[in-house]
Formats: sequence, C-alpha cells, structure tokens
Amino acid sequence: MTNSTTSRRQFLRNAGLGGGAAALGLAAPPAIAKEPIKWRFQTYAGPTLGEHVTKPVIDAINAAAQGELEIELYYADQIVPTGELFQALQRGTIDAVHSDDDSMASPTPVRQFGGYFPLATRHALDVPVLFNQYGLADIWRSEYEKVGVTWLSASGQDPCNFNTKKPIRSLADLNGLKLYTFPTAGIFLQKFGVVPVNLPYADAEMAVQTGELDGMSWSGITEVYTVGWAAVTDYFVTNNISGAWIGSFFVNQKRWADLPDHLKAIVRTSIEASHQYRNQWYWGGEARLRATGDKLELTSIPAEEWKQVETAASDFWAEVAQQGEFEAKIIQIFRDYHAVIDKAGYPYSRT
Repeated sequence: MTNSTTSRRQFLRNAGLGGGAAALGLAAPPAIAKEPIKWRFQTYAGPTLGEHVTKPVIDAINAAAQGELEIELYYADQIVPTGELFQALQRGTIDAVHSDDDSMASPTPVRQFGGYFPLATRHALDVPVLFNQYGLADIWRSEYEKVGVTWLSASGQDPCNFNTKKPIRSLADLNGLKLYTFPTAGIFLQKFGVVPVNLPYADAEMAVQTGELDGMSWSGITEVYTVGWAAVTDYFVTNNISGAWIGSFFVNQKRWADLPDHLKAIVRTSIEASHQYRNQWYWGGEARLRATGDKLELTSIPAEEWKQVETAASDFWAEVAQQGEFEAKIIQIFRDYHAVIDKAGYPYSRT
C-alpha cells in the first residue's frame, strides 16, 4: 500500500466523520433552528393596570429568552373569566397565570388566604416576609403540586380601601353599599352590611355609572386613578381592610416540567425582579395620590370606631381556624407574625 493511497483514504475517512465540509473548503450547513416554546399567559388585571403589574415581567422574560420562549400576554377575562383561571391553567388551556388564589377560584385550601384576607397584612413587604420567613411559600408550593399546578412566587401590592359614590365617615355608612370586591373580603364586609357584587372586572366601571354598584373595595388609590375608577366615584376611604394584596404567579405543572432549566431560571429571576417595580409603584402612588390627587375626596372612619373592624377580623380569623387543622396552621402563622410586628412597634405595627 502506497503512502499516497493511505493519505487519500485518510482524507475520505475524515470527511465522513464530520470534518468533510471544512476539509473540502465548503461552508458548514446551517444549524436547524428550534421552534420556540410558546406560552399563553393570562393576568387578573385589565389592560391599563396590566401595563404595570404584569406586562413588565412578560416583556423581561421574552427579551431574556431570546426567542427560545415566547409568552403571549392576555388580560382579565380575555381567554376565560377570572373565576375560571385555575381550571384553564390546570387543563392547559392557559400555560401560566398571575392572580390571587381567591379570585381565580383555586380548589386548594389556601384559596381564602390569597387576595385580601381581612387585616392579615399591613404593608406590601409583609407578604414576602410571610412567604419566605414564616413558611407560606412551602405551604403554597405543596398544595398546588397536588392539583397539577406549579406555584412560583407571591408578592404584595396595594392595600384594599373603598372608593365610593357617597362619603363614608362611619361604619354605619357601609350598610347597604353594593361594592365590587374579592370573594373572602366580601364575606367579611357583609358583617357591616355591605352587599358584595360579583361581575367581570371590565364591567365594574359601567356598573357604578348605572347604579348597579355604589363603588369598589378592590384596591388602593393607585389603581383607582390608574384604571379610571376615580372618574366615576367621588370619595376614597383611607381605612383599609387589608394592607396588601397577596397575589402569585402560577404555571401548568407539565409545561413547567418541560421547560429547560436555563429558561426556568429566566422566568424565576424575571418574576422576582418584577416584585420590586410593583412595590415602589404602589407605595409611591398611594402617598402621591393621597397628597396631590384632585379627583377623589379623602374620608376616614374614626380610629375608635374602626377598632370594631379589627375586633371583627380577629373573630373572623378564629372562625376560619375552626374549619380544620390546615386553616388553623395558616391562622397561627398570621398570629405569630402579628405578635412580632406589634411588639416591634412603629413602623411595623399600625401604631
């Protein structure tokens, strides 16, 4: 066998092992692009509010994923009504959701503790503390694993005040008011004569104009101005029935399991970063609009009278704790946390 024959065969062997294109001076074939993973994501918020509370995180994920993951954002009720969000998420009609457990009719025992559980929080930072330092994150994660949904993260947002057509200056003024509010908050407010009204988010503004509603107990003043409710109501009550909304990000369990680890990291990091924006947007907005807003007159229920609401909340907690061991465990966490902040004093406690 000659050296030239050996060299020729070696050349052909190299070409067949993947080095052929380069050896022949030809361009390597282009890599076949993978189809992007596509998610449909629905938020509890309408388009105007969603621009602040949900769209920034979706934009951040899409940018960081560089075409590997593409999330299409839908606002309140655009694919399914908010009350059907959980079912749609569970069966995969929607891939991911931003909502509170209460509004989306979660079938888990944590449902009533999401949204605005009466007087459970005093400030937005209470929420991450309760979840990350007092164990709520582990509880939420475990309960949603049982029903085919992955819970990712919770955050606090604005308090739950009242914006109404008539002035509220005493507890008696709440009696008979038809208010758009959250399910569990509505149950609590019935103790003071409030009539909770359930309707689609987008219909609330018109319902005030037609007299179907007397107002809302749904948010703080930042949202009232942002979504246009300040144009159809006249008064804002500074007392709140809860200091911060408890909302979470959820993903269909299979869709999350199928997501590559580096994209999971992008989703988690973007969500955690988004909490900071919402915190400052609400915290600054509540102060600025109370101080300089010109569309709503501020009213307050006297502190000594409002103590009746605080007592009623304590009784409500006791009632919920009687529902079972699970509910008692959550209530005890709230009690333990409140004992700490009450002892810590201002600015942690209300006084």
